[in-house]
Amino acid sequence: MTTANKFLLGVLTSALAAPLPAAEQPDEILKVKKSTFVNLVDLLVQRGVLKQHEGKGLVKAAEDEAAEVESAQKISKDDHPKASGDDAGSKPGKSMHVSYVPEIVKKEIREQVRAELRADVAKDVQAKAKEEKWGIPAALPDWVGRIQPYFDMRLRLADEFYDANNAQAYDWAYINEVGSLHAATAVKHAGRGYLNTRTDRLRLRERFRVGFDAQITDHIKGGFRFATSNMYNPVSNDQTLGNTGQSYQFAIDRSFLQYDFVDGKGRDWFSVYGGRFANPFVSTDVVYDPDLSFEGLASTFRWRFNQSVPAVKNYKASSPTARFGINQGTQTPDTLFATLGVFPIEEVNFSSSDKWMFGGQLGGDWLVFDDQRLTVAASYYDFHNIRARRNPIVITPNSLTTTHAYDWTAPQFIQKGNSLVAINDTGNQPVDCPDADVCRVGLASDFSVFNVTATYDYAGFAPTHMLFTADFAKNLGFNQQRIAREFHDNITPKTNAFQFRVDVGHPEVRHFNDWNLYLAYRYMERDAVLDAFTDSVFHQGGTNAKGWVAGVQYGLARNTWLNLRWFSTGTITGPRYDIDTVNLDLNARF
Repeated sequence: MTTANKFLLGVLTSALAAPLPAAEQPDEILKVKKSTFVNLVDLLVQRGVLKQHEGKGLVKAAEDEAAEVESAQKISKDDHPKASGDDAGSKPGKSMHVSYVPEIVKKEIREQVRAELRADVAKDVQAKAKEEKWGIPAALPDWVGRIQPYFDMRLRLADEFYDANNAQAYDWAYINEVGSLHAATAVKHAGRGYLNTRTDRLRLRERFRVGFDAQITDHIKGGFRFATSNMYNPVSNDQTLGNTGQSYQFAIDRSFLQYDFVDGKGRDWFSVYGGRFANPFVSTDVVYDPDLSFEGLASTFRWRFNQSVPAVKNYKASSPTARFGINQGTQTPDTLFATLGVFPIEEVNFSSSDKWMFGGQLGGDWLVFDDQRLTVAASYYDFHNIRARRNPIVITPNSLTTTHAYDWTAPQFIQKGNSLVAINDTGNQPVDCPDADVCRVGLASDFSVFNVTATYDYAGFAPTHMLFTADFAKNLGFNQQRIAREFHDNITPKTNAFQFRVDVGHPEVRHFNDWNLYLAYRYMERDAVLDAFTDSVFHQGGTNAKGWVAGVQYGLARNTWLNLRWFSTGTITGPRYDIDTVNLDLNARF
């Protein structure tokens, strides 16, 4: 029942229940202007509180009673003339006395008011109880209420279709692992030195994750998460089914401490994260795969404004990763924010030249028109000691030999796409590499990636939203002259990447019949971003790819939904390598 209905009923029922003056009849009496009473009854009929015949009965009874009262007043006036000027100035006929309301109408009104009030009170009490955790939790130890478990599971049907005219491609990650191109492509390795480029594949995969967040103090939080994992792939927690009954690998995927500085007014000015934690940057899967966890230390600083404005104060932000492949960050409108982080990538034994990533981001998040949300972020990711270095030749009186001094510059993990150069080849062979061929490769380019991400959430059709996303990345670390000088390879710079995407539907799929559609076009040149960290599904991972992505999410039940995605991709430069991919995911979480 609306507030207006409650008010109208309150007026009527309070009048019906009012105490009777001694001089009045024993019936209940309400004295109001005639027009007000009639309008009141008409309004209650229009809103369905009273039935039409009941409303007419009330008005008819009131008019009859008013006529009787007016007649009685006229007789009394004739017998007793007015003695007061105020009384003489009164205008009869402007009000009526309602001395009778049908009992059935009074009963129905009272019962409806009680029912509506009872429901509202119960709803308020339940909300308060949930917020303050009344009941059993209060009897448990304090630490129990400070731990928040969560869980999610995904079953994936992955179907991959390859063009029959695709060229053959090497699996350089496996070549580095074995030690040479010749060895990796030998018969004894069953062709593992090559990528699959022509044979269609259908796979059933599973991802399982369970974690706990613990509020240690008012400002310090800790958390950890276990996940299925293949241990050696940082951008996928998927476990492929069909391993002859062997158990799955299960690893610690998150383990972190977080400090939040919150002032006396409840404003969180900055957060510091340490350990292995979620992506702290506003970004898309052009740069970082959604499964990627960050290791190191990061901090996000926030300056909030317009927080007392109702639209900002009451804004309910969905999960920052509700749209698959987009991370809108942990801030809420209206906020200016800055995120800084230092992340070790690989520790190198017997060397001070460990591999690192240093990241920084500046951005803003605004409600520009009512609930229309605009987020813009500019980022710079600088990778240190990530490129290959050619092993030096050692000149001795009797021979020329090479060392393993820079073997560590070979990447620990790659997907495909980035330009590669030989750390050792036919002109630079270590003594224990018997093949007149390439023995180990590394990344040709340095990577200093400038990235701009913008999202605009249009809520004019709420609950249906339209989210527009634009993402651009450029690698400023590519040095064509250095590569030619050191490796004698003339590699032209291909260092740009971009994506345009549109999402239409519910901002978050959490309930039955929630839905979301999305369409994106992506273009990623070979050295625009680090291929190790980008999306592992688009073009089956890596860079040097362009194409379309279309998808739909649909809620099957509470916290249970389907995600169907179709990818059509091909290479930008080099040999032909076209792939169509269909992924059907069944997701569940709590």
